[in-house]
Amino acid sequence: MMNRLFGKPKHEGNALQTLDKLNETLEMLEKKEKVLLKKAGQEVEKAKEYTRAKNKRSAIQCLKRKRLYEQQVEQLGNFQLRIHDQMIMLEGAKATTETVDALRSGASAMKAMQKATNIDDVDKTMDEINEQTENMKQIQEALSTPIGAAADFDEDELEAELEELEGAELEEQLLQPTPMPSVPGRQPVRPAAPKRTAEEEELAALQAEMAL
Repeated sequence: MMNRLFGKPKHEGNALQTLDKLNETLEMLEKKEKVLLKKAGQEVEKAKEYTRAKNKRSAIQCLKRKRLYEQQVEQLGNFQLRIHDQMIMLEGAKATTETVDALRSGASAMKAMQKATNIDDVDKTMDEINEQTENMKQIQEALSTPIGAAADFDEDELEAELEELEGAELEEQLLQPTPMPSVPGRQPVRPAAPKRTAEEEELAALQAEMAL
């Protein structure tokens, strides 16, 4: 954000410019190396032609030039190695500087936040929270306190009455007959119907005749 508003720091801009310059130099050396390798190859081909033509002196001259080109190629390779080494060191230094700048920015932000947050204000806020919590607790206790006729009830008497009710219910459960367990595969035994009197027998026969 700060870089977008005010630009990059001066040291970071210099590092980027230096890296760009090193990259350009490295590309230039690589191009020269390719040209020299090509020339060395051409001298080899010329030497072969002179050898076939029995021109030994000219062939040796071609080989000498080839070696000169090869020496220059080796020198360019050393230059490239030094540039690579310089670029690695510069990139490492750039990363270190950026890390330090980030840590410094974080420390400054933390310091500003601590200044904005006064310890006395924090203590005052906590005291207010504790006070409000205590007030709410007292309000809840006041609302839960019985009033009117309910306030005159004796808790001990109510508990004793509850125990009597529980005891009576338990006694009633004990007095109830225990049901006979059912046996698998057997039908429950039905109680025998009461024997009817002679008058009831005659009445039932009369009702049967009337139904017909």
